[in-house]
Amino acid sequence: MKIPFIPDDAPFSGDQRSYISGFLAGLHSRTAFGHDANVPATAALEAQQTTQLNILYGTQTGNAEAVAQDTAKRAQSQGFKAIVAAMDDVTMDAFNAMERVLVVVSTYGEGEMPDNGELFWEALAASDAPKLNGMQFGVIALGDTGYDEFCQAGKLIDTRLEQLGAKRLLARVDCDIDYEEPAEQWVTMFLPLANERATGVNEASPDPNPEPEPKKTGWNRKNPYAAKIIINSSLSGPQSAKDIRHYELSLGDSGLSYEAGDALGVMPVNGLPLVDDIIRRLGAKADTAVTGQDLPLSALLEKKFEISTPSRDLIREIERRAEHAELSNIVANGDKEALNAFMWGRDSLDLLNLNPKLAFDPDLFVSLLKPLQHRAYSISSSPKAHVNEVHMTIASVRWTNDGRLHNGVCSTYLADRCQAGVDAGIFVLPNKAFRVPSDDNAPIIMVGPGTGIAPFRAFLEERQARGARGTNWLFFGDQHRATDYIYSEQLGRMSKDGFLTRLDLAFSRDQAKKIYVQHRMIEKGKDLFALLEDGGHFYVCGDAMRMAKDVEAALHQIVEKHGRMTQSAASDYVNRLKREKRYLRDVY
Repeated sequence: MKIPFIPDDAPFSGDQRSYISGFLAGLHSRTAFGHDANVPATAALEAQQTTQLNILYGTQTGNAEAVAQDTAKRAQSQGFKAIVAAMDDVTMDAFNAMERVLVVVSTYGEGEMPDNGELFWEALAASDAPKLNGMQFGVIALGDTGYDEFCQAGKLIDTRLEQLGAKRLLARVDCDIDYEEPAEQWVTMFLPLANERATGVNEASPDPNPEPEPKKTGWNRKNPYAAKIIINSSLSGPQSAKDIRHYELSLGDSGLSYEAGDALGVMPVNGLPLVDDIIRRLGAKADTAVTGQDLPLSALLEKKFEISTPSRDLIREIERRAEHAELSNIVANGDKEALNAFMWGRDSLDLLNLNPKLAFDPDLFVSLLKPLQHRAYSISSSPKAHVNEVHMTIASVRWTNDGRLHNGVCSTYLADRCQAGVDAGIFVLPNKAFRVPSDDNAPIIMVGPGTGIAPFRAFLEERQARGARGTNWLFFGDQHRATDYIYSEQLGRMSKDGFLTRLDLAFSRDQAKKIYVQHRMIEKGKDLFALLEDGGHFYVCGDAMRMAKDVEAALHQIVEKHGRMTQSAASDYVNRLKREKRYLRDVY
């Protein structure tokens, strides 16, 4: 048999001609040694898919995981064997063996690693971390320029990999809240480089006439579904210091689906009183045209831009112009904590009012604002219990500063403007890292004070619908039992019929000494540890800065005492719970 050849007039470059000739020769050699030459095209393609790309993600709300999964699909279409994993699921030994790695990581809080990347980072940053001289890598960092430590998690990992000897294929990309397009563009450049380094031939050379990629369909933050509000009701008692509300929304014909543990993205609009006050302060009118924008000033401030949380650019520009001694001193000293304290409770109008004589052009003001973003809320229902509905449990945020009432953007938009029958723009934010156990016999321990109860209401409804027999133990608390014991009737029924096995309550202001959920945990520490030893799963939802840290400290204390362990051994025990996905958090 003759070896196949390529005609001289075939429209291929030299590199492409060499590659195809080698491939055809390979088919010929298979025939010469007795193999079937009639190999299906798909099998031939699979034979080429030997370049492995490990895509590791660290995520708090699911964005980094979504980028990782989308990248894997693109990589597979270009001949890679793409493997996706959460960072904490990868040991250092396994990581050391990887040749091509893409890390997609979001920054949580003030420059912290996300929950499912914390243990990985500790191992990577350790002095005994392995040398990675055989690794090639790239990093996609997700963050928010509204925070000082923008994309800090990605920056740390990028630098550390280089320190350990890994070779960077493409400079890290730092993505702001509108991350989709820059991340996609970066991946377009990265994949051919990874393929080229792996094979010596650029198999992913760009097509001179590429077909456009199919547009993504479905509901998302740029295309939210207009869901009908079914119920907007207050859960708090009339004398409560809070306004916690229960919302039920119809999913109609959207095709939206979710699981217990997911979050719901809500697209808000800014309150009209603040919009009107800013327009007056700028000396403008509602219909003032803004350069480069297709909407008048009032519509831009209401629906397009963040005006409650001032951007860093706006803060810097006002400091430069306002001649405000305190703010200028803080900025000059670079004191981040002092700046955060100064900005606490202040919105854009407060900044403009720092100097009543300060004049601001509407064009400049709008150019310094950040786009209005969705707010994410833990879903408080199970789709098995509420078919084609989704529920939320949200505290309306209101406060007074400088004699003026301030409102949280989305919470008061929902409370004040989204009564039954009104539409609200929503989309689902999957959170695969926060799920009830697949084993219905597994015990679960849930710690969720205040609105932190939201996903645990969903968990309980889910387990009840599934007929789960495992222990269900809830720690709940708030300020006063008489006014702040939300979902008390439903929890009471679940307790009475034995489904909610244990319910421990902590109402902090019903006695002279404040009692919180972590105190109840310590009181019941012996039983809590026993349940962990019996395979229990431990969940926390709520405030990240104080409550979640206090709960973790209490958990360490319980393990140390009742497990009769050293402090170091207790820390190892808690970390093992995290690695086994038996200690999960939904914190904000």
